[in-house]
Amino acid sequence: MLELKEVCFTIQKDGEPVHLVNKASLAVPRGHFMAIVGPSGCGKTTLLKTIAGLNPESEGSLWWDGRNLSEEGDLEPWEIGYVPQFSIAYDELTVDEAVEAATRLRVKSRNLEDLDQRIDRVLEETGLAPIADRHIKVLSGGQKRRLGLAMELVSDPKLLLCDEVTTGLDPRSEREIVHLLHDLSRNDGRTVILVTHSLAHLQLYDSILVNHEGSVAYHGPPGQLTHYFSVDDSEEVYPALAKQTGEEWQESWAKHRVAYYRKLERTRELHIETGVIKLPASEESTGEEDEQATKKKKKNKTAPLRLPSTFSQFGTLLTRRWKIFFRDRTQVLLQVAILLCFPILVTFFAERGKEPIKRLSDIPEENIVLELQSRVEVREDQIRVGAAVSGMIMFEVILLALMGSNNAAREVSGERKIMEKEKFSGVRPVSYLLSKLAFLTCLILAQSLWMAMFVEFFWQFSGSFVSHVSFLILVNASITAICLAISSIMKTPEQSSLLSIYLVGFQLPLSGAVLALPEFFENLTQPFVSAYWAWSGSIDALGGNIHTAVDVITETELSPGNICFFALCAQTMVGIIAAWMGMVRHQWDN
Repeated sequence: MLELKEVCFTIQKDGEPVHLVNKASLAVPRGHFMAIVGPSGCGKTTLLKTIAGLNPESEGSLWWDGRNLSEEGDLEPWEIGYVPQFSIAYDELTVDEAVEAATRLRVKSRNLEDLDQRIDRVLEETGLAPIADRHIKVLSGGQKRRLGLAMELVSDPKLLLCDEVTTGLDPRSEREIVHLLHDLSRNDGRTVILVTHSLAHLQLYDSILVNHEGSVAYHGPPGQLTHYFSVDDSEEVYPALAKQTGEEWQESWAKHRVAYYRKLERTRELHIETGVIKLPASEESTGEEDEQATKKKKKNKTAPLRLPSTFSQFGTLLTRRWKIFFRDRTQVLLQVAILLCFPILVTFFAERGKEPIKRLSDIPEENIVLELQSRVEVREDQIRVGAAVSGMIMFEVILLALMGSNNAAREVSGERKIMEKEKFSGVRPVSYLLSKLAFLTCLILAQSLWMAMFVEFFWQFSGSFVSHVSFLILVNASITAICLAISSIMKTPEQSSLLSIYLVGFQLPLSGAVLALPEFFENLTQPFVSAYWAWSGSIDALGGNIHTAVDVITETELSPGNICFFALCAQTMVGIIAAWMGMVRHQWDN
């Protein structure tokens, strides 16, 4: 039994409270199929999200089987299923793979046989078994809605909430979905609530709730809908609603609901208590029925489903991410093109960077003119080679920063809705974070190591090659982590991509490697510029004449390698922590 008692959901608008859900009171029995209908913008989805726990109630209380959810916590993830308006599956997967991933993320299976049986049962129940091997991107709208239902049914939820799952479908597909939901409500006492603007197929619903301006205008048998609103056809209900405010309709309904509930009582064998629908009292049931219900209730209590472990969810998410990556040809080709082309661009500087720098000791000091001439030649060599080496290293750093931005700019924001939905279904944010870090780490290592080895083949790095590689890995990691954080915090993929581009774009001018910055500004910005620390650390790793030559061409002070190392590590950690905070934060509506 689901009950709402004077539930409100209130927001502040221009300093004034606005009740998006206004003192909603109703009860929905087990095995009941209810539709929430109303004109656009009347608060149907808001009411459904309040029932789901996505919108915290401002007043009143929600009850489930005698448990006060407002005080004792939300329903367990396996108890509730929520099918949103948007698709909750990846186009690159097949139907079977999407359902399997949902099962592995939400249900701890005893063994593979138990997992396969659960998947097969859900596919059969939703009519998807014949197209289990079909990719999601080629499914019709109705098939995608069935898939959304299948991914929720893997945990056998007792409360199934569906938000506009029939919107945009052709009449046949809409009829099939409504029939499917009706059948699902008859399985194991499952309560099904559907938000829809359509008033078709009313005969399949056990009750209809009409919402208007956040208020309950009617909740009763579908056959009495036209009678209550004094209209000849159900299509005339919405125009009739406009004749009064939501609060006026709610006050009117409070006066008449008992009479309409009695009619609903006769059709569904319910009884009324204080104007709210109730299930039949246990003493009115036969002894055998009561005993069977008690046994079933005990069985459900003693054998609740369990969520998979954090590590298990991490493995499922990582496997799915790699599968999606390799099936996205555009992304694979882009990564290959970047991996091959960027190092080639760097090697254009290699020849000048290999030129030797003359030393004063190499020139015989015969007279003052020759000595001055040798000093000029040494200075010219230092400027020429120093500029080439500094430019080549900075070019490496900036290109790896671009790779890092490309790696993570849309990694979370591009799948925000799916992530939020799976968090609601019991997927732990830490599992998401770890799967993203593992996936991105592989890209970082492949990109950075290939860049370093390719450049080394054309230009023998005169200093510590290991140190140079370390700084290339770290600058890629720091930019990737920061862009992952941006992707986790921003509302849309477009916003996160734009901000990530700006982040990389300002790396070069703010690093001080090309243009000297005012000292006060340099001290302010350098701690946050990854390119500076990677460039400075790599130059320090060169040592000797190269270090001196680079120092000649720039007024920016070079930092010791160990300080650069810790600065990049700190930036990476800050990015990971910020990404974690963004993943934990609720952003369902984004």
